[in-house]
Amino acid sequence: MDRVVIVGGGVLGVMHAMHARERGMAVVQLEREPAARGASVRNFGLIWVSGRAPGPELALAQRARTLWEELADRVPAAGFRARGSLTLAADDAELAVLKEAAELPDAGERGFELLDEAAARTVNPALGGLFAGALLCRRDAIVEPRLVPASFRDYLRAPRDGGYAWLPGREAVEVAPHAVRDHTGEWHRGDLVVLCTGAAHTGVAGAHLAGYEPPPVRRVRLQMMQTAPFGGLLETAVADGDSLRYYPAFDLPGRAGLGPQAPTAAATAAQLLLVQRLDGSLTIGDTHEYDEPFAFDVDEAAYEHLRGRAERLLGATLPPIRRRWAGVYSQATTGELYHRSQVAPGVVLVTGPGGRGMTCAPAIAEETFDRTAGDGGLLGARP
Repeated sequence: MDRVVIVGGGVLGVMHAMHARERGMAVVQLEREPAARGASVRNFGLIWVSGRAPGPELALAQRARTLWEELADRVPAAGFRARGSLTLAADDAELAVLKEAAELPDAGERGFELLDEAAARTVNPALGGLFAGALLCRRDAIVEPRLVPASFRDYLRAPRDGGYAWLPGREAVEVAPHAVRDHTGEWHRGDLVVLCTGAAHTGVAGAHLAGYEPPPVRRVRLQMMQTAPFGGLLETAVADGDSLRYYPAFDLPGRAGLGPQAPTAAATAAQLLLVQRLDGSLTIGDTHEYDEPFAFDVDEAAYEHLRGRAERLLGATLPPIRRRWAGVYSQATTGELYHRSQVAPGVVLVTGPGGRGMTCAPAIAEETFDRTAGDGGLLGARP
């Protein structure tokens, strides 16, 4: 049986573990923390097809969306719900962009449908505020980000054939052909080593990434928050018109006619995304910061802006905020959907999916094994 060593316990790591086990490989998975604590658990849990650029990005997201639904049958604790999304237009300019999107050649593939205000409220009765119309995307879905890594680990650790080992509290510090050494001095050897180190651009991946000019990845910081349970049921995920500025699917002629963003939104590159968790609480965000060094504190003005936007669309006062957090994720900078490269014989680095990480992780992991099997046999015999 082939043996795979995976470094990183986030969503990319666990999806690589899932695919390896499905292919009959034994898996050892290392994580430097007791459990995932990075971007994999600090996001919306959106499986977001609606905003993806046509072509390879949309194809990757659609494949991942199909895989998520298949995986949900085996790992229901991940909380997959095929709820769809509504992107809401505040004015005629935003509505014009949504109309263009609904007329795209791939609109049917995405499950797009342009809705007037009344139809949008029928789909999602919790929307009691003011808006001009909405774009429904039936292919969008939701998972529970704080539960995903642990739920897949639990599935992999369930008694079967002993082919999966989870080693938390082990930081990878050195790579060699077909092997990685952790901070305790133990070497872990396999036919393939996959480094899913996320936004850690130093450490075990640092020397390799430093060999590129310009760097193939950058780090992006975000801010988000979560409320106490909301009194109603949010039937879909919700996005506001600022998301039209952010997602490449909406890079359409009408985007040039959008009015200026609110000053706080412009200063923090903010868009409103609103998702209801299984416990009824609402996850609200987010902002984008690209220039390091990042601040160690959070910007209250951004939270006030996002809260105000959410309340205007819901037409209701939000429950108290119970959690606020910042997160940092890795984003490819060279036009790739994510970064994948060979660090050493039998060792590959997979990182940089940016804001599409939770969406696309299952398909990215699938591609890793498909491509390494076809790239000259990185799954070949160990020296």
